[in-house]
Amino acid sequence: MESAHHEPNYMNIFWALTVLTIVEVAVVYLPLSKFAIGLLLVSLAVIKATLVALYFMHLRFEKRTLGMIALTPMVICVFLIFMLLPDLTAHNKIYEPSEQVAGSESGASH
Repeated sequence: MESAHHEPNYMNIFWALTVLTIVEVAVVYLPLSKFAIGLLLVSLAVIKATLVALYFMHLRFEKRTLGMIALTPMVICVFLIFMLLPDLTAHNKIYEPSEQVAGSESGASH
């Protein structure tokens, strides 16, 4: 028989989410680089998503296995982002043959 868990105060979670949302709006106006602002916004969003998953989806009171199942997509997403990062930063280069190469090709065909 599973032991009963203490019911969380959902209003406290609501106020925490409200404060985090206000902090997110304030972060946008900080004099920081776009990368730093993006990093802060993603971090705050992960914290908010964690609070929602733990308390409103009741994962805090589930078995550890269910928590790992819920965490797996996030780990895969982070892995995918880091694996695709080199492709996202690569510049598309259009190959244009130089006149010298084009001239030697036309001379070779005679």
